[in-house]
Amino acid sequence: MNKLGALLIVVGAMMLGLSSCGGPDLSGGTVHLLEYDGNVDPVLERYIERGIEAAEDNEAAAVVIQLDTPGGLLDTTRNIVRDILASDVPVIVWVAPSGSHAASAGTFITIAGHVAAMAPGTNIGAASPVASTGGDVEGTLGEKVENDTAAFIRSIADQRGRNADWAEAAVREAESIGSAEAVELNVIDFQARDITELLELSDGMRVETAAGNVTLGTAGVPVERNDMTLFEQVLSLIADPNIAFLLLSLGGVLLIFGLLNAGTFLPETLGALMLILGFFALSVIPYNTVGVVLLALGLVLLTAELFVPGTGALGIVGALALILGGLFLTSTEDPEFQVSRWIVFITSGLIAAFFILVVQALIRTRNMPVISGKDLVIGRAGRAETDLNPHGKVWFDGELWNATSVDEPVLKGVAVEIVDVSGLNLVVRRGREVTSTGAGVDLGVEPSPRARGSRWGLPFIRRRTD
Repeated sequence: MNKLGALLIVVGAMMLGLSSCGGPDLSGGTVHLLEYDGNVDPVLERYIERGIEAAEDNEAAAVVIQLDTPGGLLDTTRNIVRDILASDVPVIVWVAPSGSHAASAGTFITIAGHVAAMAPGTNIGAASPVASTGGDVEGTLGEKVENDTAAFIRSIADQRGRNADWAEAAVREAESIGSAEAVELNVIDFQARDITELLELSDGMRVETAAGNVTLGTAGVPVERNDMTLFEQVLSLIADPNIAFLLLSLGGVLLIFGLLNAGTFLPETLGALMLILGFFALSVIPYNTVGVVLLALGLVLLTAELFVPGTGALGIVGALALILGGLFLTSTEDPEFQVSRWIVFITSGLIAAFFILVVQALIRTRNMPVISGKDLVIGRAGRAETDLNPHGKVWFDGELWNATSVDEPVLKGVAVEIVDVSGLNLVVRRGREVTSTGAGVDLGVEPSPRARGSRWGLPFIRRRTD
């Protein structure tokens, strides 16, 4: 446990150190490039917020957000749009490279840019809010969400002088268009094949930032990448409800298994690390406290089932708690941030089976009485290789041993029974006669492990013939 506590402190310090790491050193008078490919989640929010702050601090000419996203969380989208609208530095949102898209939440972010551009062969739109099942939000609630979202995107388009009617249709009717049509409909400003063309076409445009009107001077300006920090990259990898569920559930299992099987150290180490990563994942996705509590309760009940005699009720309830914990882990209706039901059912079933079969067998093994090498020897049969008067040598378990007779002298070839072990010396007494080969020795006890052909024998004794 002390080692485990030290491990938690070290790993925690490492993660805090990573979280305090900033981005690369950037200079003024340049264009800062942020590149992102993934869901719109709190990791992207953190990345864009940091990127805009760095550009403002360094008095950059502009910030370019190169975007490729299928969409994501509406609340996070609102925060990102708020950051862009409040930026003192012009923000150019560029959907690229070719083949990329700014779907759903990406539509809001693109329209919010001071300059909006797309690479040829990209598309934008399909921004309708959806339920956790992937379908429409039904009833009065669905109408309220749709009206609110439509008003939000329309207000952004109006502020940027873009086509507000199409923007609203992207929400209400899931409209989606390609880059060329987006230019024609005044959804974006222009198409750009690469970063050089993007900056050339942006040059001279007059935009309104939070600091006032600015004329862009981006042609020929050096581009500096502001990539994600290591901490942000780690969060981006684990900021997925499926991964968070697996990290928390399997990490808990490994930690419990390691603590029950003291001395191995590896399972509890991996388990602790997985739990830490799991809680970091929860810090960037909208989680439900009830779901986390149910996961913990499920593991506790499965563990209790191993120690409490019963009919398996605790194990059944524990498995159900794991399933409910996975289903209720996130607090959003967005289907992109729901734990897959297949993953929940399969993982919960495997964990329950693991506790029933593996951990329970481990507990039974630990509760068995400890049998030392000495206990394995006492009562076994051997044969006097020399006269014992009272000292001599005995052939036992395929080896020659020093021996002492406790009652009377024993002649060579006579069977003996081992009654004690003193160091490397066998203490014996007279048994019944055996053949010259030693066959037929039977003192009412089973032969030794080695005599049965087993590869395990006496761990504390070596052969000694001197």
